[in-house]
Amino acid sequence: MAGHSKWANIQHRKGRQDEKRGRIWTRLIREIMVAARQGGGDAATNPRLRLAVEKARAANMPADNIKRNIDKATGNLDGVTYEEIRYEGYGIGGAAIIVDTMTDNRVRTVAEVRHAFSKHGGNMGTEGSVAFQFRHVGQLVFAPGTDEDQVMEVALEAGAEDVISDDEGAIEVLTSPGDFEAVKDALAAAGLQPELAEVTMRADNTIALEGDDAARMQKLLDVLEDLDDVQEVYHNAEL
Repeated sequence: MAGHSKWANIQHRKGRQDEKRGRIWTRLIREIMVAARQGGGDAATNPRLRLAVEKARAANMPADNIKRNIDKATGNLDGVTYEEIRYEGYGIGGAAIIVDTMTDNRVRTVAEVRHAFSKHGGNMGTEGSVAFQFRHVGQLVFAPGTDEDQVMEVALEAGAEDVISDDEGAIEVLTSPGDFEAVKDALAAAGLQPELAEVTMRADNTIALEGDDAARMQKLLDVLEDLDDVQEVYHNAEL
């Protein structure tokens, strides 16, 4: 099926993540620790930990750092205990925002998130106020020029739920979170390497923002993403 253009938004997001590379390790370490604490320290039997370790390696994190933080989380070393908390709210033009955090101090975190929303033109909502507009999915995005027929054949055979091409020719494969790894591995075995591969919260519908509204929304997103306790920010704005 066809969809509107997401390629520019994805490239823009990747570029901004590259600018903030120094923060990536901190967030990956937290994800590794929470994944290991919840599902055990063996990546072979813990899919969430396996994905976190893959991301850490892709970010050039040394193996010793990865192992040390798994050991902390599983009780082999003393470490901080983090809890996951999700906040929801509205940005510019009523755009929906989900903020996933990991924190050792929820009082500090909620105060910082609320301040960011209120100072930069947003409104913090209650639990469930915007989450219904998103789906928890596995997402793999292939660059324009990738063989769409091959992607579709391999992905659907491996258990993907949908394959979507956008106006710029990018191809998006959607899976259930549980099927994400199997689909990713099948595509890799066929020589198909995505530009983006993650389990994420994907908006069902988007809101287009331009000019000053887009700039204000980007500022709000940047401030939220720069908070120390924030792991991921999801939104439905097309900037």
